Amino acid sequence: MAAVHEQTPTAGVDGPARTSPGLYSPDLAPTKKEGRRWGAYNVFTLWGNDVHSLGNYAFAVGLFALGLSVWQILIAFAVASALLFGLLTLSGYMGQKTGVPFPVMSRIAFGTRGAQIPAAVRGAVAIAWFGIQTYLAAVVLGAVIKKLAPGAASLDHNSILGLSTLGWITFLTLWVIQVVIVSYGMELIRKYMAFAAPTILITMCALAAWIFVKADMSIAVSTGSAPTGLDAWRQILESAALWVVIYGTFVLNFCDFTRSAKSRRAIVAGNLVGIPLNMLFFAGIVVVLSGGQFKINGAVISGPEDIVATIPSTPLMVLASLAFIVLTIAVNLLANFVAPVYTLVNLFPRKLNFRKAGIVSAVIGLVILPWNLYNSPTVVNYFLGGLGALLGPAFGVVMADYWLVRKTRVNVPDLYTDAVDGDYHYRSGFHLRAVGAFAPSAAVAVVIALVPAFKSLSGFSWFIGAGLAALLYVAVADRSRTANDVDGEEIAVPAA
Repeated sequence: MAAVHEQTPTAGVDGPARTSPGLYSPDLAPTKKEGRRWGAYNVFTLWGNDVHSLGNYAFAVGLFALGLSVWQILIAFAVASALLFGLLTLSGYMGQKTGVPFPVMSRIAFGTRGAQIPAAVRGAVAIAWFGIQTYLAAVVLGAVIKKLAPGAASLDHNSILGLSTLGWITFLTLWVIQVVIVSYGMELIRKYMAFAAPTILITMCALAAWIFVKADMSIAVSTGSAPTGLDAWRQILESAALWVVIYGTFVLNFCDFTRSAKSRRAIVAGNLVGIPLNMLFFAGIVVVLSGGQFKINGAVISGPEDIVATIPSTPLMVLASLAFIVLTIAVNLLANFVAPVYTLVNLFPRKLNFRKAGIVSAVIGLVILPWNLYNSPTVVNYFLGGLGALLGPAFGVVMADYWLVRKTRVNVPDLYTDAVDGDYHYRSGFHLRAVGAFAPSAAVAVVIALVPAFKSLSGFSWFIGAGLAALLYVAVADRSRTANDVDGEEIAVPAA
């Protein structure tokens, strides 16, 4: 693909006058480079919150329950964190250079209309998990209420659409809190993360120290059945791959956050502390909690909330539980709220802004009755698992197009026009080569993820899908098109 480097629009690119109402809005517009506020600490708080989610602890503790030793768990997380650091840094650079959110970024490879495909997949996964995570936090809040007011237990024995009266009270309380935060935009989300990250880190350190002392300053290194030889390395690599899959959503739409980053250095520094260092710190807490509790009574915990329930001091137990709730809200805002908001704004830019889209996303997350989804293994494994498997191929196409075919050259203003001569109009707004690479790769990834015959490979479905999609796209990409490199400052808005 030929390169044409330009710093200002030329040849029919007239900035806002050329933008199409169905593709441009203040929430989708690129951010001005001047005034971007996200520094290394803000990037770190993304991971300071998200890595320490209750779901992640349940996954990591599950590795100990499956028999992996302390050292094998640490190796798995070291491998995973190295992979994630590379993937997220590459993805973050895209957002920092262009200043655009993920649905707009997808237009580069998939076309101005075809971009709805990866954006919709990402948004659907996020909305479902937003509801589920809110439900899990509501369960913790319900336990705190019953601890402080035992009479409230009487509200927990009925069922209204699958949830008790107490469950509805706690769920709606947390639901409203999140809607209020999102309604104030990315700036309040940034401030909330800055508060939540140190809160949960202090809480988890205190909990690990308490268990370590309770276990006489030592821990069990395994449950006694740790794998060895090639089997050990297979399980280590599969565990590392599954950890990357958990972040398959984030590596896809990391640009939603880095579009407000001050510099590439801020992304690298924030990722370095937040991913390799923070994830190994996370793994250290996991092995202390699981190994310590196993030494104390031979029990394998399912998550840190199991240990919180055993804290003899009610005030301390309540504080720890509230910290988990603060954390879950932060994780939800990061991983499961921002993505569908931008997806909806991208679908209806003339009708929805960030605040309205946040409300619509939250309402959908409520009406799907997420507690019923969570309590149905079939739905979680097949519906959400199948959607999750599509994220790898989408990532493969987007990254191959940006880094390997275009060599980072993007005509930002043309991302917002449906003019026939626009760089990303392709054929009626769809780039059939990208769709053609995505579709078969997605089918392969879903089959590997869900069909029992491929169980030994299922943990690697994200990588297989991403790699296959990237290879197919590079093979069919049209290199005869001129790759214009035009910044978006003329149509940009101030960064949040």
